[in-house]
Amino acid sequence: MSFLTRCLESSAVRSPFSFFGAIRTATKRAGGTVHNHGGSPGKRLGLKKFSDQYVIPGNIIVRQRGTLFHPGQHVKIGRDHTIYATVPGYVRFYKEKWMRGERKFVGVVLERGDKLPRDEASRGRSRYCGLVDRTDPVYTSAPSM
Repeated sequence: MSFLTRCLESSAVRSPFSFFGAIRTATKRAGGTVHNHGGSPGKRLGLKKFSDQYVIPGNIIVRQRGTLFHPGQHVKIGRDHTIYATVPGYVRFYKEKWMRGERKFVGVVLERGDKLPRDEASRGRSRYCGLVDRTDPVYTSAPSM
């Protein structure tokens, strides 16, 4: 028998892929990919104290990524953009014109009825010292000897 007839006979019996060797087929279907992987827990960002709430020094007011809220009066900003109070008082949120748009600010006022931004031209600068209230008339006059 010639080589050509043997190849033709064997191709009728065998699979067309047997020329390449054994082919394995999957015994299970492929699974889809997992999107979120059930990863890390949430970082608990956002507002921690709201407008008109009383805060003491060190209280966190806003935890944020980037500066969505900017620090105003009597607050400071941490290196992870956390805004916290530096004096005891009441939280105030306000907006100010900034370049072509607006910026959101967070501040703390010392008395409940005060508003921010403070009109420093008419009311003077707001000062705070943990030991002495400098705006009290008793301490503003020079001591007489």
